Amino acid sequence: MSERWPTEIRLSGDKRILTVAFDGGGRFELPAEYLRVSSPSAEVQGHSPAERKVLGGKRDVAILSVEPIGNYAVKLFFDDMHDTGIYGWDYLFDLGREYRNRWSTYLSELEERGLTRDRVASAPAKPAHAGGGCGSGGCGCH
Repeated sequence: MSERWPTEIRLSGDKRILTVAFDGGGRFELPAEYLRVSSPSAEVQGHSPAERKVLGGKRDVAILSVEPIGNYAVKLFFDDMHDTGIYGWDYLFDLGREYRNRWSTYLSELEERGLTRDRVASAPAKPAHAGGGCGSGGCGCH
């Protein structure tokens, strides 16, 4: 059972900041992007530290809704359709307390991998007459 208990969980009007306050101290304003790239889901964290993914392109992500999970966590629904992370009270507290270090690490990991916080625009589709068929790479689907 969690040692932390939230006294406030509030989503900002623009849906980009989740404010969480805890009994015993600690009030954090957590950006949606930070929460999304720190999702405790297996999709992001993998099943071991070696499988953890570094996500780029999440600068403009917003939180659509916050739903309670029992009395121990919340589930966040993001506008990129991610909704599998369950954020327990202790995890939210740790994300708030360790924000500066975790964010700095995240930015370094993006740079190391040649990723950006901005969504990458899709390349325009090649016209069908560009040559080659499906399987040759000329159709734009490979």
